[in-house]
Amino acid sequence: MSLIKDIYTPAFYNRFADVVTPVIPFFEKDTFVKMILTESFTNMEWKERMLHTTKVFHHFLPAAFPEAAPLLLKTVDALLEQGWGEDGLAFVFLPEYVALYGLEDLAVAVPVLERLTQFVSCEFAVRPFLLKYGTDMIHEMTKWSLHPNHKVRRLASEGSRPRLPWGIAIPSLKKDPLPILPLLENLKNDPSEWVRRSVANNLNDIAKDNPAVVLEIAHKWKGHSKETDAIIKHGCRTLLKQGHTEVLSYYGLQSSFISVKGFEIRTTKVKMGDTLEFAMVVTNTHTQSQIVRLEYGIYYLKANGSLNRKVFKISEREYKAGESITVVKRHSFKPITTRVFYAGMHQVSVIINGVEMAISSFTLV
Repeated sequence: MSLIKDIYTPAFYNRFADVVTPVIPFFEKDTFVKMILTESFTNMEWKERMLHTTKVFHHFLPAAFPEAAPLLLKTVDALLEQGWGEDGLAFVFLPEYVALYGLEDLAVAVPVLERLTQFVSCEFAVRPFLLKYGTDMIHEMTKWSLHPNHKVRRLASEGSRPRLPWGIAIPSLKKDPLPILPLLENLKNDPSEWVRRSVANNLNDIAKDNPAVVLEIAHKWKGHSKETDAIIKHGCRTLLKQGHTEVLSYYGLQSSFISVKGFEIRTTKVKMGDTLEFAMVVTNTHTQSQIVRLEYGIYYLKANGSLNRKVFKISEREYKAGESITVVKRHSFKPITTRVFYAGMHQVSVIINGVEMAISSFTLV
């Protein structure tokens, strides 16, 4: 299996150097490649290789960012002319260059980021600018939310997320997200689903620290269009998983007339790499139809012996009056890079419309 760091290969650097040699004065291909492919390069992980590439590239550009900026843009133009496609992850070192060396020149950096993000995403590169310039950077990003290019519009939303995964958190926006609400308002009806999904992700970030703000937006946008309704639903997903009372009420989800019977763990001992299987019968005991959001929680055993619940969605559908559904669910314990499994007692629970209705234990061996 190839690793993400292997997008940086000698072939990549040689081809890149061939493209930029005519573009950047005094660029020396052999020196560039030699500086990149040091003895330590092989042991570098992806991010280390990316940062290393940024710093080596800086060696061949003017130290002053206003002088380097036009050469960065010429580099992108040359790459496109030579058939290098957009959205290539390997080129994330270009926006990283702006974050590292352009941070003191906001007026120069903003149009460079605006152009670069149309070639490779700049959502991580804008974070240092948000931290340093705050309102001024948000003002620029609000203008981006009205840009004709959908990638620039997405940068406005994705780059301003208070809790962007794998990115630097923005404490001021976690505390008070109101400054970014106008740009989200501009994007709520965006023709690009990619942009609208970013808006939803931004709202979901906000909901983790300021649920009342998201609920207010939900009431404001409700029924505006099927697209805005979808944004709200996806933006409230964390609150739904948490069983947030007001969000459940907003969606008309209640658990009073829903029963869970026959909850059974069919694999009480699960080997690492195998699958947990459990089953239950869910019944709507009401005389009217009800929407049932069916989820389950896995209480993972942690290294310190405590349990931590992670919620997974099974379905959300209408149950007619008196309707019963037998549900069988499987959950994999195959190794994944984002979670470490520990042998010992775990638990699984059934969650109906945000309320935990049944729970039982199993052993991971």
